Parts: sequence; structure tokens; C-alpha cells
Amino acid sequence: MTQPPPAHELVIRPLTGPDELGLFRTLPYVLDHELADDLAAGLRRPEWMWVALCGDRVVARAAWWTQTAGAAPLTLDFFDLDDTLPEPERGETGLRLLETAMARLFPAGAERPEYGRFIPPDWRTDPVVRDAVEARMRTVGRTGARLLVERLRLEWTPGAAAVPPPDGRLVFRPVRDREDLVSLMAQVLDGTLDAHSRASLESGLSPRVVADEQYEEELTQYRSPGGWWRVAELPDGDPVGFVLPARNNYHAIIAYIGVLPGHRGHGYIDGILAEGTRILAAQDVPRIRASTDAGNVPMARAFERAGYVNFGRAVNMVWD
Repeated sequence: MTQPPPAHELVIRPLTGPDELGLFRTLPYVLDHELADDLAAGLRRPEWMWVALCGDRVVARAAWWTQTAGAAPLTLDFFDLDDTLPEPERGETGLRLLETAMARLFPAGAERPEYGRFIPPDWRTDPVVRDAVEARMRTVGRTGARLLVERLRLEWTPGAAAVPPPDGRLVFRPVRDREDLVSLMAQVLDGTLDAHSRASLESGLSPRVVADEQYEEELTQYRSPGGWWRVAELPDGDPVGFVLPARNNYHAIIAYIGVLPGHRGHGYIDGILAEGTRILAAQDVPRIRASTDAGNVPMARAFERAGYVNFGRAVNMVWD
């Protein structure tokens, strides 16, 4: 059995600066093209980007990202292994990298940002891809993390799909203010199928606190105008749900969509999603991105009916 390299042969360290970006890119991942801009914008820092080196060969790497310059790391979104290495060397190398980097970046007992990785939609059917994905998840799991959810990554592109028609049963208005939206967000958490929201609720937080935190930590960070956000109502003014079309640092997105519990099961989700899609399509965007939990079958089907294509998946792992 191949043994992991001796400690003196493996060097684990952060990057010394942006000039080492070429070294970090030795191992490939779909987000490599964003690294330079992220560093320039302060969404990444060299001290958050780590490599494990055998000589001058990168055998593992990891990096953290944040949504706003100056903020703490928000997610571990790069973790790659040299898949030409045999086991257990591959896994042991990745484990030592993660443990070393996290011990430096996060004090003992501090909350660790979740791990997220983009993967192909059919990753389970390709033995090579499946091995690579499972090796990374297995190694992250050895540091104490667990799988929270697998999500679908979705995309709508003009020309490939028609702009969905409006639902004549609904009337749309702009979100009036924070309270208008947060009160609706708290209501849609009743019976939610979203794993992140359910985890927050199961931790003991009230729906109102969960909604407040999501508003502050996520929705206020988008670069797009809040005037794009819409509340769906019946003609008598009874709220049915809402949709938040937005633009993050990279794409136009459907940031959040929900139907109030009392109006579920009547097909309103299609009209609400159509409204959000129309708002973004009117901005002449090249694509609209969205995501939903793989287990949220009603939402996944709504995206499919609206012309969104499942182009990838993502796994999210968390430390309790």
C-alpha cells in the first residue's frame, strides 16, 4: 500500500501574493477564471488560498471566498486534489492541507464556513468524475463536516427559451420596504423544503430571525436595485408570494422565490417565476441563473416548465 509522503516532503502554505495565482491554477476547477477578478475585488485574499506542494508540484489546494470585500470568509469553494495520486496518499494529503489551513484561519471553536462545490449534473454516472467528487467529500467529511444538501444549478438563456407568459390571476407590485418583504419571507418558511432554511429553523431560530438574517447577510449584498423585487397578489390585494430577481457579483439570478403556505398547490409559482424572469430578461442579460435543492421537486419542475435547464449540481457540507 502506498504511504502518504513524509512530512518533510510536503509543504503546506498560503499563497504569498497574486503573483502565485498561476501556481494555484495548476489543479483545475470551473471557477478558475474568476480568481484574478476576485482577488482584485477583495473577495479573496492570498492568505485564504492554500496549496500543498511536493517539490514544485501542487498536489492539493483550498481557498475561501467572501461576498463583500473586507468581510470574513463566507464559504470554502475551492478544494482540489491531484487525482493521479493513489489512495490513501490523495486523501491524507488533502486532509493535512485542510486541517493546517483551517487551524490558521479559524480559532478553535469558531464556526467554519460551509463547503460548496459545483459538479456536473450526471456526476454519479461517470466513474472518473464520481471518484473525484466523492474523494473531496470524503476528505472534507474527515474534518468533521457532513453533507447538508445537493442542489440543482439552473440556467435560462434568451433565444433558447421563450419568456414565460404572465399569469392573469396575479397582480404584481414592487416590494415597499424591508418589513414588507421580511414579513413575507418569515411566512414562507412554514413548510419550506429548503435545506439551509430548515437547518436554521431546527437550530432553534424563529422564522422571523431566520428571515431577518437572510435579508441582512444576503439580500442587502446584491448590486442590483431593490426596485426589481416583486410581490404577487390576488386582485383583492391578498399576498400570494414574491420573487427577487437580482444580480450578484457574476450573474443575473433569481435570488429568492416563495409562495405563502395558504396559496400553495394552485400553480401560482409558475406566474411568480415568470415575472422574475421577465424583469431580468428586460435587462438584456446573457443568462439567468438559479438554484434549488434537488429534493425540492415542485420548485425544480417549475423551473423546468419556465425553460430553465439543469446545467450542473452543487454539494454543500457543513460543520455542526
